Amino acid sequence: MTDLPILAVLPDLLAALGRRSNAVLVAPPGAGKTTAVAPALLDQHWCTGEVLVLSPRRLAARAAAERMAALAGEAAGGTYGYATRMDSRRSAATRVTVVTEGIFVARIQADPELAGISAVLFDEVHERSLDGDFGLAMALDAQGSLRPDLRLVAMSATLDGARFAALMAEDGAGAPVIESEGRSYPLALRHLGRSGDARIEDAMAAAIRRALGEAEGGVLAFLPGVAEIERTAERLATLPEDIVIHELHGSLDPAAQRAAIRPEPDGRRKLVLATSIAETSLTLDGIRIVVDSGLARRPRYDRAAGMTRLVTERASQAAVTQRAGRAARLGPGVAYRLWEEAATGGLPRFDPPEILEADLSGLVLAAALWGVGDPRDLAWLDPPPAA
Repeated sequence: MTDLPILAVLPDLLAALGRRSNAVLVAPPGAGKTTAVAPALLDQHWCTGEVLVLSPRRLAARAAAERMAALAGEAAGGTYGYATRMDSRRSAATRVTVVTEGIFVARIQADPELAGISAVLFDEVHERSLDGDFGLAMALDAQGSLRPDLRLVAMSATLDGARFAALMAEDGAGAPVIESEGRSYPLALRHLGRSGDARIEDAMAAAIRRALGEAEGGVLAFLPGVAEIERTAERLATLPEDIVIHELHGSLDPAAQRAAIRPEPDGRRKLVLATSIAETSLTLDGIRIVVDSGLARRPRYDRAAGMTRLVTERASQAAVTQRAGRAARLGPGVAYRLWEEAATGGLPRFDPPEILEADLSGLVLAAALWGVGDPRDLAWLDPPPAA
């Protein structure tokens, strides 16, 4: 914990929050922002209540709370707890609660003043989920009218700091932007390509076998969805017994998710087949190799049909960079990619914000519940389309 890069800029962040209500923190993956910032706030003179840390996924929320508790020599539910839709562990002693974005939206709707809350940290805001954007918009609205003392911090690895600083401006001045250096280890990229008529499961299984033979350490393989994960696992059933296969996706039970994250107790080699859930927030022990399908599955609202459907599409440049970086988070690593090197430049630069792609009928109702007739009256990084 003492060598985390984030520790070098924590004094700057604390000083900024001592003077101002809002701040933006840009820190690369592995810098330690998710688990180091919230504990550092607890002894500040203005932090007399609880600190909420927003996480985009249940798995990441639980893992972050358990990590902070472990570093403090406690069990989750003491000073550090979490609350998700499926699971909760907190008590009267809890000072830091990691919550999913949906839980925060429900909480601020029920209590716009956020009584007893001193700070809200929006982690991984670059993912630009609808709940994340809406939660920040409501928090800024509450801060402006009810809680000028409430501290708000936007945190991310690939954040457009200037845009968030302008959004969170106070008295005409943009919020201070604090940037942390990353801890970089050498990362080798190997582009394998993929035949257009090859099934993704066959190509991934072959690439994983090659990676296991060429490089050392655990393997994290990114696939678009649960069906592809299960079919790839079937094709890898004959791997040697010293390699342990784990699946990692949102529909797994918490015990199976924890097993995929923690080190193998008997020192065997770990192979994790994951969806994009493992792109950010989580540190998987022992991973030194990434195998990336280059695909992602996302919800897309079909305006003609009036319904949302899941679409498998190419991952963005930002996403594949995040994925590759998982291999070099704890030491030198290697990333195998199932596309040609020249094709990377043709990938979309970023994932589109959900607010520009989703069905917004629920947002209109939620904004009305908040007391806003037109959602565009709130502060957005990207306002919802007029239609």
